[in-house]
Amino acid sequence: MFDKEQCSPFWSFLAPTLFILLWSGGFTALKAGLAFAEPITYLALRYGVVLAVLVPLFLVMRPLLPRSPVEWGHQMVIGILVQTLYFGLAYMAMRLGISAGLQALIVSLQPILVGILAPALVHERVGFMQWLGLGLGVLGAALVIMARSAVDATSAAGILCSFGALFGMTAGTLYEKRFGVAQHPVTSNLVQYAVGFAAVLPLAWTLEDMQISWTGVMIASLLYLAIGNSLVAVTLLLAMIRRGEASRVSALFFLVPPTAAVIAWLLIGEAMPPLAWLGMALAAAGVAIANRRPSQARKM
Repeated sequence: MFDKEQCSPFWSFLAPTLFILLWSGGFTALKAGLAFAEPITYLALRYGVVLAVLVPLFLVMRPLLPRSPVEWGHQMVIGILVQTLYFGLAYMAMRLGISAGLQALIVSLQPILVGILAPALVHERVGFMQWLGLGLGVLGAALVIMARSAVDATSAAGILCSFGALFGMTAGTLYEKRFGVAQHPVTSNLVQYAVGFAAVLPLAWTLEDMQISWTGVMIASLLYLAIGNSLVAVTLLLAMIRRGEASRVSALFFLVPPTAAVIAWLLIGEAMPPLAWLGMALAAAGVAIANRRPSQARKM
C-alpha cells in the first residue's frame, strides 16, 4: 500500500489490518452502547473518556507541541472535519432515524469521492486499475450492506447529516494528505478530540436528556470505542494517509462493512446471507486491485 522506502513491510501489513479490525469492530460496540445512552450524549461521553486518557499521558510524557500557529491550525481543522463533522453528523443522523444500513451505504462512497478529488487537491494520479478496484469495492460494500440491513430513508434531515458525515471524512482525508504534519500522537489526538468534545457536548446538552444507564456492556463498548477506535484506529488512519496515497488508503473503507458483518456474525449471531459473502469477496478484490502498484500490474 505504501512505498517501500517510506515504511517497512511489517508496518505495511500491520497498520491496515489493525485499522480495519478496530474500525469495523466499532460498529458492533456502538450498537451495544447505544442501547444505554442517546447518540450525541454517547459521542460526548466517548470523547470525554479519550481526553481523560490523553491528558495524564500528555502531562507525564510532555511530547513536543506544534511549532507554529499554522501547525496548531492544521490539527484543529482535522479535528473539526473528522471528529466534529464526520462522527458528530453520523451520530446525529442516527438520532434523526437514519438506518445504520443507509448511513453505511452513503459513507461507503468516501473512497470514490477521494479518487475524484485527489488529482486536483493533492496531486495524486488515479489510474484505470485503481478506478476498477474502487468500483468493485463500492459494489461489494453495497452488497454486504443491502444483504444485511434495511436502507430505508425516513428523514431528509438525517440523510443530509449522513452526506455531511461523508463530506467530513473525505475532506479530512484530503486535508491530512495535503497539510498534515507529523506530530506526536498524544499531542495531535489531544488537540483534535478537545475540538470534537467542545463541539458535541453543547449539542448533547441541548438536544438530549443526557441520561446514561451504566452497565457492564455499556462501559465495555465505551472503552472499546474510546481506546481501540478513537485513539488507535484514527491514529493509524491519519498516519497511513501521511505515508501513502489518500485514494489507496481510502479504499480500505470498502473492507469495513464486510469485516463489521463478520464480527457481528461471530460475536452476536447476526445473519450473514450468501449475498453478503459475495459482497465481501468483491470488496476484498476491489481493495487489492486499487492498491496494486503499476509495477505489480506489469508483472502479472
